[in-house]
Parts: sequence; C-alpha cells; structure tokens
Amino acid sequence: MTSRPWLAAWQDALYGADGFYRSNAAAEHFRTSVHAGPLLAGALAQLAASCDLRRVVDVGSGRGELLIALADADPRLSLLGVDVVARPPGLPSSVDWLVAPGGADLPADLDARDALVVAHEWLDDVPCPVLVVDDDGALRVVEVDDDGTEHVGGDASPDELAWAARWWPTTVPGDRVEVGLPRERAWADLLARADGSVLLAVDYSHDRLSRPSAGTLVGYRDGRAVPPVADGSCDITAHVALDALAGAGVRTSQRRALQALGVDAARPAAALATTDPMGYLAALARAGEAAELLDPDGLGGFGWLVLSRGPTLPAALRRLDA
Repeated sequence: MTSRPWLAAWQDALYGADGFYRSNAAAEHFRTSVHAGPLLAGALAQLAASCDLRRVVDVGSGRGELLIALADADPRLSLLGVDVVARPPGLPSSVDWLVAPGGADLPADLDARDALVVAHEWLDDVPCPVLVVDDDGALRVVEVDDDGTEHVGGDASPDELAWAARWWPTTVPGDRVEVGLPRERAWADLLARADGSVLLAVDYSHDRLSRPSAGTLVGYRDGRAVPPVADGSCDITAHVALDALAGAGVRTSQRRALQALGVDAARPAAALATTDPMGYLAALARAGEAAELLDPDGLGGFGWLVLSRGPTLPAALRRLDA
C-alpha cells in the first residue's frame, strides 16, 4: 500500500473523482450553524444591509442551505453559491451558482466584488500539510495509507518550516502541526476578487495560545467523529489558524459576533403564552435556535474573522476583540 503526504491524500479523498464531497451533503454527516435555522441568515442579511451591500456570495455552499435561508430573510438580496457540486435542486431560481474545482481552488470566473462574502466552514476543508516532530526535534511530513495508517515521511519544506516557526512553534517529539499555508493562499485569492466587499470566514479555529499539541485532523461520518481515512468514505477536516490570516480583520467568536448583531437567546415572558399562544411558541423556538447558535461549547465556539475591503463595519462588530 502506497503512502502519500496527508496534503495529497486529503485532497483526493474529498475532491477527487470519487471524493467525499462529490456525492455527499455535509448535512448528512455533521450539523453546523447553517443547519440550525433561519437566525444566522437573518443576522447575515442584517450585516449586509448595514454595510450597504445588496449581494451575498456563499463560498462552500454545500447544498445551498444558507442561500435558501438568505432568500427567505431578504428576497431583495442577489445571491451566488460556490461549491464543488452542480447546482442543487430546490434552490430559488434567483440564486446563481458556480462550480468550484475543490479545496483551495476557486472558479476562474468568480467575481466577489461589492458583496458580503461568506466562507462558512470552507477553509477547514482546504487540505493542508500535516507535520510531526520526530525524536530529534525536527518537523517531518506525516504520510498516510488509504486505510488511515500513518507513517513519518520526509523533511518539511522550507516554507512549511518558516510557517511553523512563526505560527505553530514546537520541538516536542510527537507534537503535530497543521500548516495553514494553503488556507492563507485560498483566502488571499478570495480577497483579490472582493474589492468593495466585506468578507466573513467562519470556522472552528485556534490561535497561538491554544494550538493543540495533537493537532485537530478528524473525520466525520453519519454525525460522528471518526478517525480520518483517506478513501473518500468520510469528511476530513482540521481547525483553522484564523490568526495567521487575520490581517486587519476583526477576529472573535460566533457567540460574541451574533450577540453584537442582535441575536438573543432570552426566553419569552411566560405571560405571552396566555395572550398569544402561537406567538409564544414561535418566540420560544427562536430562543432555542439562538441558544444553539450562541452555545460557547458548541456552535457559538466557531471563530469569526470579519474583514472589510471598503465598507464600514457596524460599530458593534468593530469593538470586538479576539
């Protein structure tokens, strides 16, 4: 059985001819914020409006769940989805769609100007090199067989070593490093297409103070975390070093960002159940949805990076710190 660096094996496992994302919808295998209900879409529509943007570009659209919710939240929005699959059935006819090559590569004709550009769990599915510190304290490439068996491979490249020294320094034997260079290049490509836009990256993430020594590479299948196997049978993902691509953006948690955009998990007053039972039930459902989106140990723990290429961000977002 031939071993390959995780970077190549991961790319094929997700985006090759028989890759996981060619035939699977993410919602079938894990639940994320775009599946929680309409509140996220409402907050994003509000963010776009506050920045005088009438267009939303959704990079990594899956099967269009966020786009459908955005069309309901504000039918005036011009919407574009970008993903590796063909246009999903059931999208409103007003939604445009572009097919991407997969991973870090964006469609050549993607125009993300003058828009709110949302990359919701796109970067964590951009494959990246995985390194391990050997017994001599040197970083080596981790290679993997199709069945998930790992091996220590060759030396890391000079670019990988430079990135690790700056963003994920370690010399402890057995420590792992997930090199963010492909994510940074993908983000830079998106930025280059987005003059006049506000860009939002949403991902499970870490920073220099919270890098996990064992790394974060994991598989997902049927709603459960599983060992990552590079045979196309499961999603493979790793958390994003958002601080390495932050630039001049606002970096915070989803919980704090959505609270700044007015999402509130407060339960309705009990008296409303008597005066307006249906209104009470609707408000109770919204509070439950908000609580899921804001849960610091769940969806609220997502990292948000908000960066403007022109428009002024809402003051409540500008005040947020990492």
